Amino acid sequence: MQGAEARQGQGQSSGGTGTRGRPWVIPLTYALVALEFTCLFMRFSILPYLSRRLGLDAVTFGYLQTTFGLLQLLGGPMFGRFADQHGARVAFTLSFLGSSAFYLLLAAACSPALPGMAFFWASRLPAVLMHTLPAAQMVIADLSAPKDRPAALARLGLCLGVGAILGSLLGGTLTEACGIQCPAIVALGGNLLGAGLSFTCIPASTKGACEHPQAALPGSPKASVFDLKAIAHVLLQPGVLPVFLIKVVSGLPSGLFMAMFPIISVDFLQLQAAQAGYLMSFFGVLQLVVQGLVIGRLSSHFSEGALLRASVLAFSMVGLAMALMSSVFHFCLLMPGLVFSLCALNVVTDSMLTKAVSASDTGTMLGLCASVQPLTQTLGPTLGGFLYHNFGVPIFGHVQLAVNFLTLLVLWKWPVPRKNKDH
Repeated sequence: MQGAEARQGQGQSSGGTGTRGRPWVIPLTYALVALEFTCLFMRFSILPYLSRRLGLDAVTFGYLQTTFGLLQLLGGPMFGRFADQHGARVAFTLSFLGSSAFYLLLAAACSPALPGMAFFWASRLPAVLMHTLPAAQMVIADLSAPKDRPAALARLGLCLGVGAILGSLLGGTLTEACGIQCPAIVALGGNLLGAGLSFTCIPASTKGACEHPQAALPGSPKASVFDLKAIAHVLLQPGVLPVFLIKVVSGLPSGLFMAMFPIISVDFLQLQAAQAGYLMSFFGVLQLVVQGLVIGRLSSHFSEGALLRASVLAFSMVGLAMALMSSVFHFCLLMPGLVFSLCALNVVTDSMLTKAVSASDTGTMLGLCASVQPLTQTLGPTLGGFLYHNFGVPIFGHVQLAVNFLTLLVLWKWPVPRKNKDH
């Protein structure tokens, strides 16, 4: 208890110092994340059509997505520890440069004059550096008091919503007007802009004066970014592993579905590029409303444990609806529940996990959290491609219902605190 209170006091101290001395850092962080998500959703708008041009079937497309997810999975914890050691400026800049290399290779893959398949596979390699969101989450966690952290992290959903709306509309419109190479070139320019803003405007470190992470004792060797024991130690701290496992298990079924959604939108929902862009824009609007407005208000009235149970229950209900889905209209009806589940699960677990570790380890913890989505990207395309090819879309709903119902039974037995210690 005393250690947790001390860590919370440190977080409040660093948060107060950071926000008073640099009030522009958090708004700039939100803007950089919105830019990154805009480019991300532009990428989503061209991937299924590029894969079709290159003659890829669902299984091969799954292998490509698995490769991307595996590289991000391997890079996430290392990147988080790197951010703790070297600061926010270097972390942001490196992530945007990695994304720039990705979109440069993707633009080359879209060119009919170049060997598209080779560049498409090569574009997976920079994924090991593409971790803008955990870098932003580290900044938010460092500069916000523990009691304000869920709402501050939830506002990142506004960035995701803005990126989903702008990126989907731009991606679909540019693809139909100028070809599938154009969104990749625009995204390349956006990430180069993000790298420049990060290098010139983000402070070198967002840790407090007493929060020098990974400081080595005099005469001892400097801690390595690749120190797996130190990363495992963060994961094995009290109260961390159970929440982390719930985050992984509960979100995995929806991750399988979302990993295959580019193919499902074309084959099952029969959407054109612009129509898929409109649908993802609707997803962005829901993201804006739910994570930007609903989650923040709910976190001030309900405990994190209650919100965690609510997200798992909503996942179960969405799974049942997904099993019965047969048209794009049905998908639009279940999207609000899906968005609420995803937002609540991610915000609540990220907040709980960053409170469970010291302020000097928030980057490492968030790097581990950032590996959850790449884990689904690693397993999702291959496993999702197999399930989709053999059982069709309803199987994703059946899996989601079964997994989250069992998780909900575990949560009812698990003593989650009703109120946070910082409230």
